[in-house]
Amino acid sequence: MNWHGWNKWMVLFGSRRGAITTLSAWLLLLVALVGTSPGAKQYAVSAGEGSADGANPAAVAQRVLEERFPQSEGVAALLVFHSDGALDRERLGIIADFSRWLESEGKPSGVKGAIPYYALPEQERSRLVSQDGTTLLLSAELQPGLESDQALETLDEIRTYWQRHGAEGVRLETTGPAAISADTLTLFRNADFVLMIATVALILVLLVAIYRSPLLAIIPLAIASIVYSVVDKLLGLAGKEGWFVIDKQSLSIMMILLFAVVTDYCLFVFSRYRERLAAGGSKYEAMGEAMTRISEPILFSGGTILASMLALFAAVFQPYRGFAPVFAIAVSGILLAGLTLIPAVFAIAGRKAFWPFIPKTDPGGNGSNAGAERANTRRRIPLWERTGRFVTRKPKTVAATLLALLALASLNIGSLQYSFNLMKSFPGDTPSRVGFELLESRFPSGELAPVSLILEGGEILAGDGEAEFKLAAFAEELQKGGGVAEISVGEWSEDKGAVRLRAVMNSNPYEAEALNRIDHWREEGRTLLEQNGFDPESFKLHIAGQTAEQADVRRMNERDTIVLFASVFLMIGLMLTAQTRSWKMSLLMLTTIVLSFAATLGLTWTVFHGLLGYETFSYRMPVYTFVFMVALGVDYNIMLVSRIREEARLYPWKEAVSRGVASTGGVISSAGLILAATFGVLITQPMQELYLFGFAMTVGILIDTFLVRGMLLPSMLTLVFGGGKKPSVSSSNRSDKPIPMANK
Repeated sequence: MNWHGWNKWMVLFGSRRGAITTLSAWLLLLVALVGTSPGAKQYAVSAGEGSADGANPAAVAQRVLEERFPQSEGVAALLVFHSDGALDRERLGIIADFSRWLESEGKPSGVKGAIPYYALPEQERSRLVSQDGTTLLLSAELQPGLESDQALETLDEIRTYWQRHGAEGVRLETTGPAAISADTLTLFRNADFVLMIATVALILVLLVAIYRSPLLAIIPLAIASIVYSVVDKLLGLAGKEGWFVIDKQSLSIMMILLFAVVTDYCLFVFSRYRERLAAGGSKYEAMGEAMTRISEPILFSGGTILASMLALFAAVFQPYRGFAPVFAIAVSGILLAGLTLIPAVFAIAGRKAFWPFIPKTDPGGNGSNAGAERANTRRRIPLWERTGRFVTRKPKTVAATLLALLALASLNIGSLQYSFNLMKSFPGDTPSRVGFELLESRFPSGELAPVSLILEGGEILAGDGEAEFKLAAFAEELQKGGGVAEISVGEWSEDKGAVRLRAVMNSNPYEAEALNRIDHWREEGRTLLEQNGFDPESFKLHIAGQTAEQADVRRMNERDTIVLFASVFLMIGLMLTAQTRSWKMSLLMLTTIVLSFAATLGLTWTVFHGLLGYETFSYRMPVYTFVFMVALGVDYNIMLVSRIREEARLYPWKEAVSRGVASTGGVISSAGLILAATFGVLITQPMQELYLFGFAMTVGILIDTFLVRGMLLPSMLTLVFGGGKKPSVSSSNRSDKPIPMANK
């Protein structure tokens, strides 16, 4: 790449005319988008847990179910009636009247129907009551196609009616798919707004505390707000035009990522800008010189994050794939702002941005490297200068100690247990979780989500006089091996070419035992059909329901974990090799980041499992943590290595490493603290998946900032490269031509 030509463009953005033009262009773009595009939240949906192409077995089975049994079912809502003592005849009578209301014209419009408990014979009624007599399960169906807010409104109407007309001492809890959807909406209502306010406030406080300058706190947030607004409107336009699905959860994490990374880039730019201002020259000259030194690291830093986000397109699991377009657009905006908007705003603000600690020009400074060096020396943080000298003086001791600590923290990764049970992510007092736990303790927990098995045979099945006998034998065969409470033949399709069986699992329908049973049925499906008189070439077995969906999720997650880890590692490795011109150095940087990730996951498991008693983590934790931690962690390594390579132009390698640590220590530490704190905001969220991710990211970024970037990587760079030929220092800062100056 022609870095001299690149430098000329970077100088342009820091010049007076370029800065004003750049800022004006961003503001005009924002105004145009505000006037023509909606916000992304308006088109955000829950991406679900299927495959990106809808070809997973459970999705295919669901389409067969809907085709063969049209309008056979709406969204299940399980109504759990519970009292401390046994339900007496009077209370059961009131529940019967309640079920009559659910079948009447006065029922909520969102209710399709319910089990007619009031009309059932006594024997059938008793089957709906738990063995201890304290709990009754009544199944209702909401209208197909209801949105989460409509489901929430319908369930609220049901609960309100029971509060007014229900039996004294009997409480009603709602669970099942409809209630889970409604509770998810309740938990995340206004969450984005709260997250944004908390993120902005936290960044503002940290910037003021670290730099003690009001403008240095306000300017990064103002820039981040502009970038966020542009990205939000672009995503809204994409949602409006139907270019891709916008996942609700991705918007929350995207907002945190954007504000944190834009703030980091502001810190990187103004730290170099302050050096050049102290060296002398106009504010535009200083920005031009600063950008010739910082633009390459920003380009490769943003490029590695973008590469990681693009790797998500390789996923087949929709929640992972759904992050890709949202974050690709966001990171592109962040990168563009880092190279254009941020230098433009600081160039216009000039020395006033640092008030009350305005950089003073070195008495002998004329913009030379010597002047900048003297200015920089005065401002070095003693801690990081001492750290740089220590790690280069005793690199073996530092590297061995830190590698041992990271390895020790990573040892328990093999004991990690993952859950596919969404209920465990909900707070303990969430209605759907309370209802489920009541149901699980008093009924076969599989009642929460029965499995539908659809046997298709067309005319062959319709004309088979022994079909009923074969189906009974088939159902009995399916129950062998345990794990199933009951299997019953539910209904025939209108043309008698398909039959639906209903299976209730003994175990939690979202836990491994039930998922394993689904996998077994799929693997042995042809054999089971053949053993019971159904020709596998003429008959097809489809398995639908939430347990089948979670079995698919487990399979897709295992596949995507391998693919995404390899893709991200490869893409970032290529980016680092291009930036450092050294495959050995890029491999070294990647190794330290992967070690940091492993230690982070291990420490998070130690805290939440060993100390707080959590039995499992969400299955998404490894992928989310790896993609974001590796992408963001490599940022600081790029900034450090870029500065070391710059110093290596003037000093021996060992001293260059020491000076690189000293020069970047303050700004990278500040950036790391801010990035860790912003992800720490997620710890306040009610969903287990989000606060575990927030905790892991916070711990991982702090490890990466202070231990890996501050000590481990410098010590290893000293060991690997200090005794031989220096790595290539070809960069934007090495040129036989003079660095062009911006117009004053």
